[in-house]
Amino acid sequence: MLKGISPLLSPELLATLCEMGHADEIILADAHFPGATFNANVIRADGLLIPDLLRAILPLLVLDEYDDHPAMMMDVVSGDTLDPSVESAYRAAIDESYPETPEILRIERFAFYERAKNAFAVVMTGDTSKYGNIILKKGVTPVS
Repeated sequence: MLKGISPLLSPELLATLCEMGHADEIILADAHFPGATFNANVIRADGLLIPDLLRAILPLLVLDEYDDHPAMMMDVVSGDTLDPSVESAYRAAIDESYPETPEILRIERFAFYERAKNAFAVVMTGDTSKYGNIILKKGVTPVS
């Protein structure tokens, strides 16, 4: 364990966050997402919920301020329903670190899968929320 680092972050996830560069994307995927189908870099975070993981990651990861939508979620498939509390929970977690972040963009399911192919990593969580997947785009870490 490290002081000031959430115990929810595994050494593998910490290394991945550190290795990511500006504009790289990481997906926090719900338990239903076919992560290994779309990306070779899959990190297991079984048992963790995405809002908790967002709260652990975002104090360490700068969101891309040059992108109009550094946070994206999968849009609902036609005829299906969306639980608005899922996005609200993610937004609340994002706002704790980056309240100025633009609204979360919803992208079509297959477009989301295409982004997954090019993502730096996919983190498979234990979250069973329907349409619970979120993409975070890393920004430039300020030098202090």
